[in-house]
Amino acid sequence: MKRKILITTLVVVLLSAGYYFFGRNATQSEEIYTTVKKGKFIVSVNSSGELFAKNSVDILGPQGFNSVGVWEVKISTIIPEGTQVKEGDFVASLDGSELVAKLKDRQTELDKANLQYAQAQIDTTLELRQARDELVNLKYAQEEKKLILQQSKYEPPATIRQAEIEADKAERNFKQASENYKIKREKAIAKLQEAGANVEKAQRAVDFIQKLLEDFNIKAPKAGMLIYARDWNGQKKREGARIASWNPVVATLPDMSVMLSKTYVNEVDIQKIKVGQMVNIGLDAFPEKKYSGKVITVANVGEQKPNSDSKVFEVDIEVSEKDTTLLPSMTTSNLIIAETLGNVLFVPLESVHNENGVTYVFKKSGIGLVKQEVKLGKTNDNEAVILAGLNENESVMLSIPSNASNIELVRLEGQKDEKKAVSEVRHK
Repeated sequence: MKRKILITTLVVVLLSAGYYFFGRNATQSEEIYTTVKKGKFIVSVNSSGELFAKNSVDILGPQGFNSVGVWEVKISTIIPEGTQVKEGDFVASLDGSELVAKLKDRQTELDKANLQYAQAQIDTTLELRQARDELVNLKYAQEEKKLILQQSKYEPPATIRQAEIEADKAERNFKQASENYKIKREKAIAKLQEAGANVEKAQRAVDFIQKLLEDFNIKAPKAGMLIYARDWNGQKKREGARIASWNPVVATLPDMSVMLSKTYVNEVDIQKIKVGQMVNIGLDAFPEKKYSGKVITVANVGEQKPNSDSKVFEVDIEVSEKDTTLLPSMTTSNLIIAETLGNVLFVPLESVHNENGVTYVFKKSGIGLVKQEVKLGKTNDNEAVILAGLNENESVMLSIPSNASNIELVRLEGQKDEKKAVSEVRHK
């Protein structure tokens, strides 16, 4: 009987010991700790970007089609992006249906102008012929009156005077008709010039549209790799896209000797970014590839990204290396080195918490934990600098313990004095 009691007691003790050690270790295994580190701290900003060539040649569609009342035209066909083209190779064709309709209208105006010019020629020819015939008749009449005057020298003075008057009248009529003929001739010339100018104007309009239609078959201005241009909304101009008269760029031929990564930094981090800062660049498609670069431009004005409430600022990063792997539109990961701090304390961001305006960590203290208030310095995407509240190699929790509300808050010395002063003021 005593043996059974002894065995039972031993089993209970062993089970209790097992629960104490294994159960406690299992609980502790869920509590992940890290140590406060000291050393070099990099203030960085992570952002994804897209590769562009720093310099490129634009492939333009026809310019000036807005002058004929067409504001946008559709891309009917375009060769695949990334195609290597030679100078003069076909690149794209545009839908010219609207322009063809305009051409028909201009052709009608040209035909009308030609008809009016021909009618003006006929009218002026008839009018001038009639005026010339009148001049000839008046010339004959003038000569006839002169003969009558010569033959009347033996006639009575009254008859002679009458002949003189008739001769003067005939001469005056001839002079007036001559002056009128000159005016009619000048008027006819002006009328023909006006009609001819209308023909030339209508012809130029027809020629202009015909030339535009020829330019609707777009060719490469030089050799290179074709990259689709982007519209105002960032979408690539593919088949079915439209190009505007004020932005007739269809595609580009990038100079890939110098590449840029265009990225957008949120308004919270943009104050950290400056021109000249170094950048570590990776390619999403080739994780093993690593490059370096530097910030060359930072936008002064933010913009709203689609489906987002926050503002972002455009930042251009120039890639230092040359590599045939680097192609336009590739996605990059950019680590912008904003600042490097030496010999500072830092902890992971996961270990830092904030409550009622107090920033703290759960620090190991003996066999327990305390809520240790800390003063933070610079931060990056993963870690934060500790200016006060912790020492090197101290252990802090990465998670919030289940009994967090029961753990004592240890304030910083300066914060204690400030709290005490506020309390004294309130009591007074």
